[in-house]
Amino acid sequence: MADLIPQETGSRQYYKEDLSFNWETMVFFSQCNINKNLSLNELLKLTSDIAVEDFARRGMSRETLAKNGIAILVSRDSFRIHKFPKENQRIVVRTWEEKSEALQFVRAVEIETLDGEKLVSGITAWLLVDMNNRRILPIKKFDEMGLRTPTLKKTEHDCLPYGKIQLPEDAVLLDERFIKYTDLDANGHTNNSRYAAFAVDSLPAEFQGIEFKDVRINFAKEAMLGQKVQVFGKIDKEAKKIILVGKTESGTSFEAELLW
Repeated sequence: MADLIPQETGSRQYYKEDLSFNWETMVFFSQCNINKNLSLNELLKLTSDIAVEDFARRGMSRETLAKNGIAILVSRDSFRIHKFPKENQRIVVRTWEEKSEALQFVRAVEIETLDGEKLVSGITAWLLVDMNNRRILPIKKFDEMGLRTPTLKKTEHDCLPYGKIQLPEDAVLLDERFIKYTDLDANGHTNNSRYAAFAVDSLPAEFQGIEFKDVRINFAKEAMLGQKVQVFGKIDKEAKKIILVGKTESGTSFEAELLW
């Protein structure tokens, strides 16, 4: 009878000697697109969730930050997808902080198989925000609070550098949608992962199933409940590149660059 009991395959989280925070988990059916690949919006969820958990385990939980009137919000993502994580695949998601910039925390992320095959590598940037007036604060203000010990660690990355994404002048309107209740997170604005869904949904059907190799997404002005997001873009088949910008009446909400 014992032979009929499934083997335990639960997830686990742990730190390694290099201070990277590791999360062994599985790619679930609900996280995948029609091609059984981890969807881009779920990739953003996964990589932001592990960052938030790492912050929390080192004494910087959302509750602790809120008591100090601040929040740490993701600002820019850049990922190189060597091979898409697949449905039911066991993976290790790994993250660590790197040397901060004046106005941004810098964080690396990797996803591998349990055997060590690299699937995704990336670099992300995070802002320190005063939640009372939604203003960006310099990182040195955070360090002065004594909530964290700054790191000088810097490593090489094979993904594209994050940075400003320029919208071509001949971009056209591809899609528009309203921000709904389920797009929001506990910060009261559209969750960063939703913008990846907005980006993919705006594409013509022939491009929605492409296995993109490089993905960059920048988050600008937060989109709020009830606002209309218009997604403008240009598809360059020769360069194998798509550039998208989402705008609300308040200004640019997000920018994305997708390469295959």
